[in-house]
Amino acid sequence: MIKKVMASVILISLLTVAIVQAMDKKSETPETTSQTTASKEGLAVGAKAPDFELKTLTGEKIKLSNLKGKKVMLNFWATWCPPCKAEMPAMEQFSKQMQKDIVILAVNIDPQLDVQGFVDENKITFPILLDADDQVNETYQVLSIPTTYFIDSKGIIQNKYTGSMDLDVMKDFTNKLK
Repeated sequence: MIKKVMASVILISLLTVAIVQAMDKKSETPETTSQTTASKEGLAVGAKAPDFELKTLTGEKIKLSNLKGKKVMLNFWATWCPPCKAEMPAMEQFSKQMQKDIVILAVNIDPQLDVQGFVDENKITFPILLDADDQVNETYQVLSIPTTYFIDSKGIIQNKYTGSMDLDVMKDFTNKLK
């Protein structure tokens, strides 16, 4: 008798698991699968870069669409992030060597911390934008930092780099921009 009860319980459990898995697969249509994949990977290369307007540390407003005709290196970073700290000297060096048609925009995602102190300590001279509401970070679907988007003069994302970059990587990606 006990064997029959145990066998029934196991059979019902397996049947329940099979039904639940079958229902989960049905709800995963090709559209939702591709949307999920896109949101995990961030914005795609070849997509139009979403427009935004953010204030700099000095209070100046910078709007991405106003930079049309220029090549943009759009970097997302935070003061507490070790790889972000590691790439800042190279970004500063690049900013002093880059051509006039290239703009670096470094979007800080932790403006509640001492960003100005970080900038002063690291002698950063390129624009630091403050994403106070985390809207630009969410729009660009940044999952890990640093993440850098390379946007051409027509406003199209041509490349994306996740992780700390060195000077050669910055030069290589910006040289490929039109």
